[in-house]
Amino acid sequence: MRFKRTVILLFFAVLLMAGMPAADGLRPVEAFSPQVIQHGASGEDVIELQARLQYLGFYNGNIDGVFGWGTYWALRNFQYEFGLEIDGMAGSKTKQKLEKASEYDKEFVQEQIRKGKKFTHYGGTPKEQQVKNGDNQQAGNKENQGGENQQQGGGTSAEPTAVNVPGGFSQNDIRLMANAVHGEARGEPYEGKVAVAAVILNRVESPTFPNTVSGVIFEPRAFTAVADGQIWLTPNESAEQAVLDAINGWDPTGEATYYFNPNTATSDWIWSRPQIKQIGKHIFCM
Repeated sequence: MRFKRTVILLFFAVLLMAGMPAADGLRPVEAFSPQVIQHGASGEDVIELQARLQYLGFYNGNIDGVFGWGTYWALRNFQYEFGLEIDGMAGSKTKQKLEKASEYDKEFVQEQIRKGKKFTHYGGTPKEQQVKNGDNQQAGNKENQGGENQQQGGGTSAEPTAVNVPGGFSQNDIRLMANAVHGEARGEPYEGKVAVAAVILNRVESPTFPNTVSGVIFEPRAFTAVADGQIWLTPNESAEQAVLDAINGWDPTGEATYYFNPNTATSDWIWSRPQIKQIGKHIFCM
């Protein structure tokens, strides 16, 4: 009789536990699909990846569901900052870390995409403000298109329309530039660090180079620190401040787009570039 009562109590206990919510951390988070997400992929997995990376401040491009190079480098930077294998692919460990570190409002993001809005998904930004920013950008785009049509029709050129788009550089841009400055010029005087940051910015503005910070820095054979891995060293405050000074307009190079160390340079081509000045161990040139 006692045995039968014990069995019945255990049966009801199992039923009760089955209906209870799992303790925090025990129930898996429903996010992503099981597939590895990598460059060239597209679809809802990529939308979620971009949104989570943007929520954390690593990605500032369009959330469009296309895994391009901007998404690739944002993911690599996330992996670096969170101590993961840096391969630019979202496998199980990377996805688990993203799920824990960020939030993803699928309905909100999908709704904005369906409406064709440009919007941000940064953590801490109220959704109402994100929607408002998207509306303002759409209105600005329409006004600009109207001005272009007027010009094409021979009318008077309209004044440029101000659009409510966050200006400047993302935290990801600043962090990546600081990594590059530290890897390339950590033994240089402070002016030399600002100069390296200025060269990166000058390349972004030049039509002959990629038009993004990550595109410039990771262009093949562009920077020694990328080739030898020193780009991933943790930058110090001096490198970070040098980047901010360059962004704020200090260019000690005189608009240079190249630099080299004359003691180690072996390329005849770099020696042929018009030289502007030398700062520390680096010669800056056009």
